[in-house]
Amino acid sequence: MGVDGVDGVGKTTYARGLAAALTAAGRPAIHVSADGFHHPRTVRYRRGRDSAEGFWLDSYDHDALIANVLAPFGPGGTRRYRTAVHDVGTDEVLDLPWLTAPAGAVVVVDGLFLHRDELVGFWDFSVFLAAPFEVTVPRMAARDGSHPDPTHPTQQRYVQGQRHYFAACEPWKRASVVIDNSNLARPVVADG
Repeated sequence: MGVDGVDGVGKTTYARGLAAALTAAGRPAIHVSADGFHHPRTVRYRRGRDSAEGFWLDSYDHDALIANVLAPFGPGGTRRYRTAVHDVGTDEVLDLPWLTAPAGAVVVVDGLFLHRDELVGFWDFSVFLAAPFEVTVPRMAARDGSHPDPTHPTQQRYVQGQRHYFAACEPWKRASVVIDNSNLARPVVADG
């Protein structure tokens, strides 16, 4: 399962809750964040530190996410997975031990850009969490100390990068369900 949406929309919280609910219902579930699969800084910023195109195209190592998480949980997969290969804070490459999921386990992955062409086929079910940037950017700012205004120059790499993603992939059309997560306490299935 994939839980997609823009920065600050609540992907990680939603995915953790979904994995916990599945486990409580008797289906083992493993939560993995795509944040453990960033490219090193040299790749992420090769188009420039402020490049929106670079944010959309170069942030994540999709091949590593596929090899370490998605393929192992796919048809004929080994269920052997790793939760991360890179620490985005330190820029260190990680060599975490391989874990083995129980038979029948569901993997719930949260992250940006999960409905890209190279990833969309891995989801048996996917969620796109939606909320306007005027809601999500202040949430992100409260979390990480960035500027709360989505029009501020320091936010353009992220906001415009996500708009590139919207134009290229229309993730709300590729998702199994779209949930308006503007109010974290009351997510609702979006019309359409």
